[in-house]
Amino acid sequence: MPRIGYHYTNTIKLMNILRTPEARFANLKDYPFAPHYLEVAKGLRMHYLDEGPKAATETLLLMHGEPSWSYLYRKMIPVFVAQGYRVIAPDLIGFGKSDKPDSASDYTYARHIQWVQQLIQDLDLKNMTLFGQDWGGLIGLRLVTAEPERFSRIVVANTALPTGDFPMPEAFTKWQQFSQSVPEFPFEKIMQGATVSELSPEALQAYRAPFPDESYTAGARIFPLLVPTKPDDPAAQPNREAWKVLKNWTKPLLTLFSDSDPIMRGGEILFQKLVPGAQGQAHTTIKAAGHFLQEDKGEEIAKYVVEFVKTGEI
Repeated sequence: MPRIGYHYTNTIKLMNILRTPEARFANLKDYPFAPHYLEVAKGLRMHYLDEGPKAATETLLLMHGEPSWSYLYRKMIPVFVAQGYRVIAPDLIGFGKSDKPDSASDYTYARHIQWVQQLIQDLDLKNMTLFGQDWGGLIGLRLVTAEPERFSRIVVANTALPTGDFPMPEAFTKWQQFSQSVPEFPFEKIMQGATVSELSPEALQAYRAPFPDESYTAGARIFPLLVPTKPDDPAAQPNREAWKVLKNWTKPLLTLFSDSDPIMRGGEILFQKLVPGAQGQAHTTIKAAGHFLQEDKGEEIAKYVVEFVKTGEI
């Protein structure tokens, strides 16, 4: 297996980095996009899609979560490109075509933010619309509040920005326990179980592709434990600070939550209530869609986002 070692900035710990062989991604159905790579820390390579014109006036930053990757956005990207938008869809470190440190301790909430922020800064992305789902929201909203001048609007979809001050749903606690105890991480089962539609064999294979064996799954396994669930969690106070920014966010914010997500259903209410830019927006519940609503209703959601970008509302 491809393995690279490097010393991470500000630490003395040597990371062992795994790189999924490119052959694992050959001939993926409905995923014709050219790969792009950027070193976001010494020796650590992040993959991202960069579709549409680089000189576009609007850029969409599509942030995925657990345990998916940019393949999740394959139905939405063509709709955005047809409108002349630039689309940036990163694979988080540990996922997709990005590098995968093989130790759970190499992954922290803060590092995930730093890694994606490095991508944004190196590409000098501006006038962005964030589309954040699952961990794509937990990370993406922190990016918005860290550099609000780079963002024009926000779309939150089946996500949250938890501070550990309130109990999480029982379904999430069970998910945490499952992620740590299951002998082999069942990517196909997770993706199918969190969608309403029946995923094709090709799609299920694509979600397994980044992980040739269990040594590649450290990032996926640890993610549930990185969600701040207690007030003294390392990410709790930074998320509280981010909420202070969101409570003064007057640029447009749209919620697109689905009707069949047992963990995130109802989470849109907090954004609608607390964020000034959410007032007066035509927030929409996506019908017949599960947690991974991009799989269930990708084209429909993309059309809502296009209208939101054009008018500031649906």
